[in-house]
Amino acid sequence: MAETPPRRSDATKAAILAAAREQFAAAGYQAATIRAIAAVAGIDPAMVMRYFGSKELLFAAAAEFDLQLPDLTALPRSAVGAAMVSHFLDRWEGDETLMALLRTAVTNDAAAERLRAIFATQVAPVIARLCGEPRAAVAARAGLVASQILGLALCRYVLKLPPVVGLSRAEIVRRVGPTLQAYLFQT
Repeated sequence: MAETPPRRSDATKAAILAAAREQFAAAGYQAATIRAIAAVAGIDPAMVMRYFGSKELLFAAAAEFDLQLPDLTALPRSAVGAAMVSHFLDRWEGDETLMALLRTAVTNDAAAERLRAIFATQVAPVIARLCGEPRAAVAARAGLVASQILGLALCRYVLKLPPVVGLSRAEIVRRVGPTLQAYLFQT
């Protein structure tokens, strides 16, 4: 059976995604524009909107994130929760595109799936190594860690709840670290 040749719309969509990745990486989420992405892709900006609907949805489709999780197995077990909170605060504060994905994921299924995939493929394996358990056995732990980290990011950086925004980083690490510690290691 002969293989079906790719449709022209598939090629256009791939060109848009490649251009979007390039522009988001070069200019950041805020500065990247649909016009610039379309120019790099060699198409009209209306085509970008036709395929993706909005800058946020294009971003969610194009997003490739590395949470850059450190090797936490080298730390004393009692310090892992605090180190993880500190690391995630660094990531949320240092990457506007990650924040854009979180904002988009709240209302868009594709972005939510992308965020779930990031946590499943990057956080769950780290937790499995930390706990010495098979990856399948740490799903609940990884889910609870994600709920804490994503909830914190949503409240502090997206909703900007004053009591959470007003906390220093040290206070957040001191208060949230033990919660992650419990999620990671309590049976």
